[in-house]
Amino acid sequence: MKRKILGFLKYLLFLGLGIFLVWWSLSGIPDDKWVDFKKAFATARYSLLIPIFFILTASHFIRALRWRILMQPLGYYPTIANTFFAVMVGYLANLAVPRLGEVLKCTILARYEKVPTENLVGTIVAERAFDVLSLGVIFLLAFVFQFEVVGEYGLSLIRQLFTSKTGDVSYTKSLIAIAIFILLIIIIKVWFYKFSHLKVVVFIKKIARGIWEGVISVGGLQRKLPFIICSIAIWGLYLLGTWIGFYATMGSTGMGLDVALSALAFASVGMIITPGGIGAYAYFLAKVLEKNGVPFELGFANGTLQWFAQFLMVIIVGFICLGLLPYYNKNRKINAENGHRSR
Repeated sequence: MKRKILGFLKYLLFLGLGIFLVWWSLSGIPDDKWVDFKKAFATARYSLLIPIFFILTASHFIRALRWRILMQPLGYYPTIANTFFAVMVGYLANLAVPRLGEVLKCTILARYEKVPTENLVGTIVAERAFDVLSLGVIFLLAFVFQFEVVGEYGLSLIRQLFTSKTGDVSYTKSLIAIAIFILLIIIIKVWFYKFSHLKVVVFIKKIARGIWEGVISVGGLQRKLPFIICSIAIWGLYLLGTWIGFYATMGSTGMGLDVALSALAFASVGMIITPGGIGAYAYFLAKVLEKNGVPFELGFANGTLQWFAQFLMVIIVGFICLGLLPYYNKNRKINAENGHRSR
């Protein structure tokens, strides 16, 4: 009961963060820029939501195929339909309660495909671990192709830490920064070794171990190449959807794939830190566009529209899959019984 209450409070905290980011972003738009913000929605090319809808649906279908590949070494071969239904119903559940979808995905396959739930947990960990690795690659590519935006922004923050008001190197600031860095390393080492029995330390180690084991487990797959191709296709479709989304509102039209890379990297973090990415997704995407010369209010309008396209896709496809799940399996059972009788 205590765990459920803590989970609910954590959900409220991150939901509150998302709502705060929405409010903060809107309140940061100057009064004279509200006209442009409203105009961006009024003149938006809503027809572009259609290709984005299908692109994102295709990415989740490929995600279902990739999940099946992870199950095959365990000796389980669920149908593509049930795997896709489970993935989409999982995303739908995550809109209500974060991480509930992971449990529900396993439960659905355990019921309709007779795959033991405990055997699926490892595949979920492996999948998430590889997604973390993939997101790291996206950040690296964004750094390479948009160094003047991503790299320079990071360097400017570092310069502020080590330079004085006159622009010269501040030895005092440098010594303080080095001292803080060394102190942090000492604190982390002491914390992990002296207090290894604490639940939070055990939890962090468990997550780190799970991510590492998930990544190296891919090396033991019989079908490594299809798994890697599916992973590239998933993130490639995410990138394509983000790039097409730029053309939906004024101001962001004409942005290249390099900008889409940076937007995808930072907006993906937004999808992680708040439920369904509410507030955070649009905010981070707007900040990337702002660094590329697009006014924040126009970038936020575009980010909001792109977030809504993803939200709408999960709602529509998720509920369709939820409805088709029992119908598909009922017909499948009838066909199996008829086939058994005809023998």
